[in-house]
Parts: sequence; structure tokens; C-alpha cells
Amino acid sequence: MVSEPSPHPGPDGPDRPGDPAGGAPRDEGPLDAYSRVVSAVARDLTPRVAGLHVRHHGRDGAGSAVTFTSDGFLLTNAHVVGGARGGQAAFADGTTTSFTVVGTDPLSDLAVVRADGDTPGPVTLGDSDDLVVGQLVVAVGNPLGLAGSVTAGVVSGLGRSLPARSGSAVRMIEDVIQTDAALNPGNSGGALADSTGRVVGVNTAVAGIGLGLAVPINTTTRRIIGALMRDGRVRRAYLGVVAAPVPVPAALRPRLAQRQAVRIAEVVPASPAARAGLRAGDLVLTAGGAPVTHAQGLQRLMFAEAIGRPLPITVLRNGALVDVIAEPVELRAEPA
Repeated sequence: MVSEPSPHPGPDGPDRPGDPAGGAPRDEGPLDAYSRVVSAVARDLTPRVAGLHVRHHGRDGAGSAVTFTSDGFLLTNAHVVGGARGGQAAFADGTTTSFTVVGTDPLSDLAVVRADGDTPGPVTLGDSDDLVVGQLVVAVGNPLGLAGSVTAGVVSGLGRSLPARSGSAVRMIEDVIQTDAALNPGNSGGALADSTGRVVGVNTAVAGIGLGLAVPINTTTRRIIGALMRDGRVRRAYLGVVAAPVPVPAALRPRLAQRQAVRIAEVVPASPAARAGLRAGDLVLTAGGAPVTHAQGLQRLMFAEAIGRPLPITVLRNGALVDVIAEPVELRAEPA
């Protein structure tokens, strides 16, 4: 960096103590480093994030999508495409192409579409499990139809839950990322990236002023994306309980060797859980041989491989350990 003389030298030379005669290298302010990171991420991602336009049942919809394979697959939100079979994708360089909806999963709010024409190269998908609160993130999307818009902020919360619905089925999207990066309608389906440009989330909702939410990119969502590409849908198992995490009573922790468990608040009548003998008030300790310390611990087991297979569950009931065997059934999707 070239040294510059102080613009207001004192009578004996530079007015900053310790400066060599004639001036000193200027310290780089934190905003310069911050700006370089954000602009580098924006430069890399903006060409790879498309604006989507769909029309379904006579209504227009819009959002964003992220190119994540070299052969034209894009990732977006299920609520962006809705029940549409296709639409138009527009990229930042002005090129447009039609696309076909490959698969949607309203219970994770993820969808995969495939462009009919050429697309830019793919983004790099990261892992949201590596995020920490306070970490810089950059959002790229098409809010309010303004293509290639970039905002930045920090991860303001992790481990949030967001309810998603498909017909009468309701599921909590787990480990949602909360950020203060400004999001507006049209950002949905766009990229949330870390400081290296790896996409760690798909922006999904504007929860309030200064509060945005993104579906995480992690092991669970990668399985969902793979299923959508392969089968066009996600087969899920259904147990039939409503549960919430609770602390294990202090007196029982040494005996049970875990501090958190899940309390069943409701058992759906005639469900696999009801047939297995699970009851409201049971404290679920393990399922499938693994500790259950939060409600998502059960949800993570409810994929295709669990359908029709015995699932051993251990609960604490009236101070006694009770073992049951449940057999989840397939959760039937309902029309959008």
C-alpha cells in the first residue's frame, strides 16, 4: 500500500504519534474488509441465482432459485412454485429459459426445478451445522422483482423451527437459520451464503422487521433434495405423536445418562403410536436405539426407510422404563 502524507500535518510533521516522516500506511477500516467479503460473495453468486416466474390457477407467482448442478437443476422453495408444473427463469445477465418442476416437498418448503436451456455453473453447497451465531451471511435473490439484489447481515439465531403444512399434515422444519439480512417478497428460494460463498440456506420467510428465516442446507435437507431429484417427492413415515423437548428430571439423570428427552403431548387416535401403546405424558428417551433429546430427533427417523419397519422406542412412564415397538406407515401427501 502506498504511504500518503497526513492531510493535516502538525508543525513538527505528521500529527499522529509514531508516524514516520512524511506519513504512514493508513489502517484498513473494518468496513473495507467487510465490503470486500460481501462483494466477493455477491460477484460469485449473483450470476447463479435466477428469478422465477410461475403461473398457477390463473395467478402469478415469483421468487428466486439457485443453480446447484452443472446440468440445470435449481433449488427453490416449494411455496414459490406452488402447484405449477413449470415457468420462466431469468438470470442476472439477462438470459431467460423455461423450466420444469421436478419435485416439491411442502413439509420442508423445498423444491427442485430443471431449466430447459443453458444455466450458469453451480454454487457450492455448504453445511449449516457449521454456522455460529454472529457469523456473517449474505443473501442473494430477486426481492420485489429487483434482479440480483444482495443484502448482508449476521446469523442471529440457530435451531429455530418453522411450521410447514401439506393439506392437513403439519411438520416443523428443523434447525431453521435466523438472520437479520434484509429479506423481502421475492427473496424466497434465493441463496443464503457464508463468507466463503458456500450456500448454507435457502431463504424462505420474512418473519418481521429485521428478521428473516432460511431452510438450512444440512444432511437432512440433502436427503430431501436427492429424493426430489430422483423421485419427484419425499416419502415420509408417520408415527402420530405431538411432542416437545423437556429436561429429564434431575433425580433421574444419573440413571438415564441423558439430560433432555421428549414429552408426548398428544397421540393421534388409531395411529401407529397409538397401536404401539404410546400415551400422552410418556417421556421418550430413545427411538431406534438412539437418544431422543429434541422433537426433531423423531422427525429425522421418519423417512422412507422407516415405513413398515419395527421401530423400538423406550419411554419413561410413571417412573418405570417401558419398551414398545411401533411400525410407522407412509404419510400420504394431499393435493396442493
